[in-house]
Amino acid sequence: MIMDGLNSSGRATILVVDDTPENLTLMSSLLKNEYKVKVANGGEKALQIAASDAPPNLILLDIMMPGMDGYEVCRRLKANPETMNIPVIFLTARSDMEDEKKGLELGAVDYIVKPISPAIVMARIKNHLALKTMAESLRDQNILLELEVTKRTAELVVAREEAEKRKERAEASLIETIQLKEQLEVERAYLQEEITLESNHKNIIGQSDSLKYVLYKVEQIAVSDTTVLILGETGTGKELAARAIHDLSLRKDRTLVKVNCASLSASLIESELFGHEKGAFTGSLSRHLGRFEVANGATLFLDEIGELPLELQAKLLRVLQEGEFERLGSSNTIKVDTRIVAATNRNLEEEVRQGRFREDLWYRLNIFPITMPPLRERQGDIPLLVDSFVKKIARRMGKTIDIIPVAVMAALQDYHWPGNVRELENVLERAVINSSGTKLRLVDELKKSFKDLAIRPKTLDAVERDYILQVLEQTKWKVSGKNSAAEILGLDRSTLRARMGKLNIQKA
Repeated sequence: MIMDGLNSSGRATILVVDDTPENLTLMSSLLKNEYKVKVANGGEKALQIAASDAPPNLILLDIMMPGMDGYEVCRRLKANPETMNIPVIFLTARSDMEDEKKGLELGAVDYIVKPISPAIVMARIKNHLALKTMAESLRDQNILLELEVTKRTAELVVAREEAEKRKERAEASLIETIQLKEQLEVERAYLQEEITLESNHKNIIGQSDSLKYVLYKVEQIAVSDTTVLILGETGTGKELAARAIHDLSLRKDRTLVKVNCASLSASLIESELFGHEKGAFTGSLSRHLGRFEVANGATLFLDEIGELPLELQAKLLRVLQEGEFERLGSSNTIKVDTRIVAATNRNLEEEVRQGRFREDLWYRLNIFPITMPPLRERQGDIPLLVDSFVKKIARRMGKTIDIIPVAVMAALQDYHWPGNVRELENVLERAVINSSGTKLRLVDELKKSFKDLAIRPKTLDAVERDYILQVLEQTKWKVSGKNSAAEILGLDRSTLRARMGKLNIQKA
């Protein structure tokens, strides 16, 4: 392939730019046997020759010239689309590294320090002309490729038209499938209503007035995007209420995303909520999406919100107010549309007074509070709960238990249930395991009745502390594993240990 700008003899044209006549003569003598030589004694003339109808194939450019120096000439050459591809080699008596760096940053391909070596100059020129030839060859190949792409695109258009026809037939089938699916959904919803107790939402079982009021509030708030705070003692079913709110909301087609704020350390909970970039901290080998991103467009359930470390509460407040945050190790702001349902068994107003919970976050969460009643206040629901739990547990264990003695039911109704519904389910599971026939037999000695509780009321923390101590003593301080305190209480091992630390529970 012949390079652009070659004269009729096939020789490349070299433009030598220097304000010293002797240097122009010297370079012309060196180059004239192999190349056609043009000369310019200043920057303006060099720019004119370079932009002419017969531009040079390469320019040897002196730096130190009066008026317009070589740097400015190079800058203008590279700024002009017509001359930007002409290779420029600087010739200068200065050997300063900063000068060389500046020249190369302006777009020069080489930098030769005077006094020059004729052999080096000729070799450099030859190399850069060869590189220019290769670049021009690649441009020609790109043009051929573009022509081929155009041809293939035309063929793809024809194929696409055929695909569109197939797509139309598939869409018609899809519409029919959707219609059938909608019909099945209506039928499924109808059957669900038929088998669900009055005013019950899935696993929320009971007909007491206090529970009906909770379910009324759930239905009242579910369809909005308002933040909900669910209050209540451990084991009262706060998560079930959160799931009911989500299932009745406009976000029900997405998964309810859950985070237990008490089960993770302060460093891990921040990463779990907001995510992190690769290398944000030791051990972060890849990017991790936080639960807020996962719950974008859905509902995020923040369980045990009262355990959230104080230093993270400000970041959570910002998400609630502005719907934005940054991952750990990143400065990029992420916007999310996430509905928040939080739950706690702590008295957050007291936590605010003690300086352990931000007041502004408390006000932001407490827009629509729902309090789950303790089981001792809905004793009439205990028979319904017992019947449901025993059937479920027995079915799972391959047993048949259809007789619940009156004395057993009386003992269950008389007990004060400090662990609430969760404790009831655990007691019934042990009873089913212990029952060899069709009659339910209790294992636990439910000695404390509601009437035996002290007259002076205790704080929620005190009640919880007493109950955890009671279970720990019953299990001989076995925190985790089979028949452990964590299993009886229905808590994760890490959650139980966190609660023990919070309530200052230590083995004597």
